This record gives sequence, structure tokens and C-alpha cells, in this order.
Amino acid sequence: MKVTFLGTGTSQGVPIIACNCIVCTSSNAKDKRLRTSILIEINGKSFVVDTGPDFRQQMLREEVKNIDAVLFTHEHKDHTAGFDDIRAFNFIHQKKMEVYASVRVQEAIRREFAYIFSDFKYPGIPEINLHLLENKLINIQGVDIMPIEVLHYKLPVFGFRIGDFTYITDANFIADIEKEKIKGTKVLVLNALRKESHLSHFTFEEAIKLVHELKPEKAYFTHISHQLGLHDDVQKELPSMIELAYDGLKISV
Repeated sequence: MKVTFLGTGTSQGVPIIACNCIVCTSSNAKDKRLRTSILIEINGKSFVVDTGPDFRQQMLREEVKNIDAVLFTHEHKDHTAGFDDIRAFNFIHQKKMEVYASVRVQEAIRREFAYIFSDFKYPGIPEINLHLLENKLINIQGVDIMPIEVLHYKLPVFGFRIGDFTYITDANFIADIEKEKIKGTKVLVLNALRKESHLSHFTFEEAIKLVHELKPEKAYFTHISHQLGLHDDVQKELPSMIELAYDGLKISV
């Protein structure tokens, strides 16, 4: 299995106008963080988790030729706003996109992208097959995927485990029953927003503590605010088994 970090950043803490902080003006490519998403390639299939506002840019940068399915963690705009751009894959491959989302996320998609579901089908709109994602094992095109329900303050969010790889974003609480699904994972990806406390995200220290509890062989931190600091500086503060992920990073699991 190959995993590409399409984006490792977040809208959290980023001002609307141009930001002059040391991270945003850094010349290090590892400090250029688009909104959080990953591409998973396994058994000849390609799955994308979340389509944030930077989805089109991420697809072009990584030269992605095909996506077999899109899975959504939750409905916040920094994870869904680029959904319209799946139409390019409809056009190239002449087939609908398979989309997996919870009931709540499906309601948000139907609300925010109402034209996709309109009785009048405007030419060129995205074409999708919408599938229900629940908190139980699901097989998607021959690949077993285990959803892991975490809390983003009070909002349920899905993480995913595929084989020895687990991906968790936008969380600040994981129940013990859900942690059991993660245990034994060789590679864990976990959100670590910043060092200061936050209502709905793990902090840097909280994420480190959780990695030590769950004991993966390797961990990567994602959903990183520019408030966390420069990539190279933050990496020096991490234990040897944890790396700060960056956009374009590719790993094999």
C-alpha cells in the first residue's frame, strides 16, 4: 500500500488576508501546507480521503490519473469544498464516482452541492454513486476498510484503518472501544494542530502522548496549523518514531 499526503494543513488559525508569519513566508517546501487529505493506492485501486478546497491543485500536483472512490471523514468545508472537481474524473473515465459518507455528511453534500441531485441534470455536473458509511467494517472494491469514530469536540468524525495503516484527523477524543481498532497498527497518522490547547483538536503534546499509548511502529502528524511552527524546528522536538508529515510525502505500508 502506498499513501500520499495530498495536504497536511488546516484552515484553523489562517487569516483571510495574506499572512506574514514565518511559516507562511518560509522558503522550505515542507512548510507549504494545503488542506488535509490523503491518497491511498492499494491492490490496483486509488482512494482519496476528503476533497478540501485544494483538491484540484493536489490532483494536478500529484498527477493523479484515476480515483476509484472518495471517502469523507466529516462535513466541514476544509474537507469537502473541492468536491465539485471530481467531475474531471467523470469526464475522463466516463463513469460515476463512488462516494462513501455518513448520513450526516451525505445531508451536507446534498445541501451544499444541491445541483448534483437536481431533477434537471445540467450538462457536466459531477456524477456520483453515494454510499452509506457506518461505524463498521466495509469492503470497497475488494479492500477492507474499518471506520474509526472519533470526536471533533462533539462532532463524530470517521478515521480509517486499512491493514496496518490508520488515519485519524480532526479529533480531540478517541473512546477506548475505538482505540482497540487502532492497536496493532504499524503506521498511525494523527492530527496535531498546535501547541496551545484547542477545543476540538489534539495539541502537539496530546498527540505525542496518544502515540506512546497506542504504540505504532511509526507515526506521522497531520492537520498542522501554521501556529505549530516551522517543519524543521518542530521535527527536532519529536521522538524518533514520529515524523511531521508534509505535502507530497509518500510512504509505503
